[in-house]
Amino acid sequence: MMRSMFSGVSGLRAHQQRMDVIGNNVANVNTVGFKSSRVTFQEVFNQTLSGASAPDSATSRGGTNPMQVGLGTSVGSIDTLMSTGSSERTDNATDLSISGDGFFIVRGSSADTFKFTRAGNFGLDKLGNLVSGSGYCVYGWQKRNDDGTFDTESPVEPINLYSDIHNGNKRIIAARATTSATFSGNLDAARPALGAGATDVQFAVPFTVYDALGNSYELSVNFRKSTIDVDGTNWEYTITHDNGTATPDTYHTGTVKFNTEGRIISGITDTFTVDLDETTTGAADFPINLNFANLTMFAADSSVIPSDINGYSTGTLTTFSIGSDGIITGIYSNGEQQALGCVALANFSNPAGLQKVGDNLFIPTTNSGNFTKGLAAGTGGTGTLTPGTLEMSNVDLSSEFTNMIITQRGFQANSRIITTSDEMLQELVNLKR
Repeated sequence: MMRSMFSGVSGLRAHQQRMDVIGNNVANVNTVGFKSSRVTFQEVFNQTLSGASAPDSATSRGGTNPMQVGLGTSVGSIDTLMSTGSSERTDNATDLSISGDGFFIVRGSSADTFKFTRAGNFGLDKLGNLVSGSGYCVYGWQKRNDDGTFDTESPVEPINLYSDIHNGNKRIIAARATTSATFSGNLDAARPALGAGATDVQFAVPFTVYDALGNSYELSVNFRKSTIDVDGTNWEYTITHDNGTATPDTYHTGTVKFNTEGRIISGITDTFTVDLDETTTGAADFPINLNFANLTMFAADSSVIPSDINGYSTGTLTTFSIGSDGIITGIYSNGEQQALGCVALANFSNPAGLQKVGDNLFIPTTNSGNFTKGLAAGTGGTGTLTPGTLEMSNVDLSSEFTNMIITQRGFQANSRIITTSDEMLQELVNLKR
């Protein structure tokens, strides 16, 4: 009689714990990156009233099964369900979700242990650190290899978009001196030949170049059709600098030659040097390689343009974007782009073995596998990143409400076991009357 009562008590206790887990799941239905849990029950113990016996062929006696009475139930496991939640579009540049396996790596300080999260609601603090909603620094790489790629084999470090020990100040991109200029387009074959050494300009192409300090200079390549011979047509050009006077500075002269089919045959490349007054500009002279390979000469309007000129002035960081590979690219006021860092991910042999520690964070356990190194998104079994989105909770409300009803009925049924056992005991006491 008492066994049934204690079995009912164990059922109440187990169903109450299951309701606690369901309540936590429902409470976190809108928590970013939340992973729901489930409860499974197991029987506690069975008291054997009589053991099993084997059949006896000699006496033609059959075998009997064991007779056991169970002593209730208990919680067998509380499992974390690591299925991926749906994505919510936010269009916030620092919001990230992982399409596949993996966890973001965060840490509160250098003295703290690494923690891991699926919640990618990140932002920037006033120092430029990429941080989680709780202020944990997001980890990745900022050190680069010789080829410009990030050194993903090095230890992870907190990502800062404004500066780091490897690249210095990233809010400003240093100027780069112009070293090459490519021109494309057509020179009008119908123009008259002016003779060698003529000074008239028939077509001028302005272009801008920069020295190593970012100072800009307005130059012009001035074309004129000079002579025609049996091999083709010669066009002379002059590189001049607009110095603000009526007579521009002349840096260089040269010649390009076209064949009878209007294709360039000589003078395809050339080099000239921009001469500077170092006492005024503070910058040194710099050479520029010219490329005229894409010029043609047909009877059509002249249309030569500077199709590709490198070099740029100093620029300041205006915005940034994060790619699916985790690389954070800064966009500067001069139109240039520069990689600022790369977000790292972690992967575990048994993600369900991670331990929740609050703030949407997990820590490794002896059954999850250890964190050994950061992984680039899309490598080592990790998924790629989807910028501008967040992973929503994986709680399924329909399942939770169904489980809630089942749990309520289970709790109710176990309470009836206790009240019924009590009534039976009451009848037993009443036998004395």
